[in-house]
Amino acid sequence: MTHPTRTLLTLICEAALENRLIKDLEQLGAPGWTLSDARGSGTRGIRSAGWDNDGNIRVEIICSNDLAERIARHFQERYYDNYAMVCYLSQVEVLRAEKF
Repeated sequence: MTHPTRTLLTLICEAALENRLIKDLEQLGAPGWTLSDARGSGTRGIRSAGWDNDGNIRVEIICSNDLAERIARHFQERYYDNYAMVCYLSQVEVLRAEKF
C-alpha cells in the first residue's frame, strides 16, 4: 500500500527556547507540532530531562518539504550560533495527508 509523503522536521534544543519556537512556528505557518522533553549527550555535554531551563526539548513538525526547509532555515539563521540545537529532516508516509 502506498501512502502520501510529507517531511518530518525534528528539532532538539534547549528548553529555554520553547516559547520563542512556538511563536516562530505559528508565524511561519506550521500546521501543528508535537513537543516533548528530551535528554542526551552531544558536543555541548550531557543534557538532563525536564521542563526547566536546563533541559532539552524535542519538537516535531510534519508538513510539506518546502515549509520544513523554510522553518529549518529560519531556526538555523536565528538560533544556531547561540544555542545548543540540532535539526534534521526525514521523509515520512502519512495516512491522512490533508492534516499536513
